[in-house]
Amino acid sequence: MSKSSVHIVFENEAFVALNKPAGLLSIPDREQSEKSLKELLQEKYGTIYTVHRLDKDTSGLIIFAKNEQTHKYFSKLFEERKIEKYYIGIVLGCPAQESGLIDAPIAEHSTQKGLMTVHRNGKPSSTSYEVLEHHKQFSLVSFQLHTGRTHQIRVHAKNIGHPLACDPLYGDGKPVLLSAIKKKFKLSKHELEERPMIERVALHSHRLVFVDEQGNSMDLMAEMPKEFRALMTQLKKIN
Repeated sequence: MSKSSVHIVFENEAFVALNKPAGLLSIPDREQSEKSLKELLQEKYGTIYTVHRLDKDTSGLIIFAKNEQTHKYFSKLFEERKIEKYYIGIVLGCPAQESGLIDAPIAEHSTQKGLMTVHRNGKPSSTSYEVLEHHKQFSLVSFQLHTGRTHQIRVHAKNIGHPLACDPLYGDGKPVLLSAIKKKFKLSKHELEERPMIERVALHSHRLVFVDEQGNSMDLMAEMPKEFRALMTQLKKIN
């Protein structure tokens, strides 16, 4: 993963907001197995501070602070829920309700490490959603996080019976193949096997709305991934 594949959405002397590609770690993992976005930024800026993180498979908007003061400011914004966080996801099937609030407490799974689950003794968790495009096989959904639990959108999407596409923990984990939605699908002459349209958890950090240290209203967006757009285009042709 190179710097060239990381697009800067906004930057000033205090912080930088980037569109993180799927498959890139936000911060180093314990194994130091591969270079993270934070390390790429350290090479460019020197000192850099983690404000929040995205799962490796999740693409989209992420902010890093350039100094300690800004880091403290953003940490407080996130802690006090004074930052609006919007995601776009592709879910399996079509939710019955066009929009709604999923209010379901989330806890760590009692036996499976790394897995979260809806549980009455869990931490209060709420997510708003709105269906942007609905099709029989897959739907494009906007999510707004009101709390910040681990895997929150993934758990809540499963809870309403429409897990995110390609999610190995909370969905079926299967890649999205054009052959599965297009009746007269044919491989091109140069391909031996079909390449999946999407093969990672179909979730994208789309928009962050907040007031910065100087009192400016900020509304930052990372455009929808091209593979999400391509899938919706194909589904429109079929339906």
